[in-house]
Amino acid sequence: VKVMESGGGLVQTGGSLRLSCTVSGLTFPFDDYDMGWFRQAPGKEREGVACVNWSGNDTEYGDSVKGRFTISRDNAKNTLYLQMSSLKPEDTAVYYCAVPHGAVCSIQALSSPSDFGHWGQGTQVTVSS
Repeated sequence: VKVMESGGGLVQTGGSLRLSCTVSGLTFPFDDYDMGWFRQAPGKEREGVACVNWSGNDTEYGDSVKGRFTISRDNAKNTLYLQMSSLKPEDTAVYYCAVPHGAVCSIQALSSPSDFGHWGQGTQVTVSS
């Protein structure tokens, strides 16, 4: 399984970025899987950012990003997105896309990174003040 994130970069406070994640090599079709975004800042634990169900109709967000970030997916392209707006310096982290081990998108799943497998290498997002 190959998971590849892209779209990170350096942005000023209040700016926007869109992250993308392409997935290939899954056992089942991409739209059989709920998907999630996590992030990890230096010296901190991995934090659940957002997840989306297989169809894209149901989403969950971590409290720190609710109202600013939007997760979406294009099943025809095997691609997951994270639109980030009103970025803050505390959003600075490496952002990871992940496929769950059969778990479904939920607030509980976002608090349990171990429920996710097939992680990408991550993409760095840096928000300058």
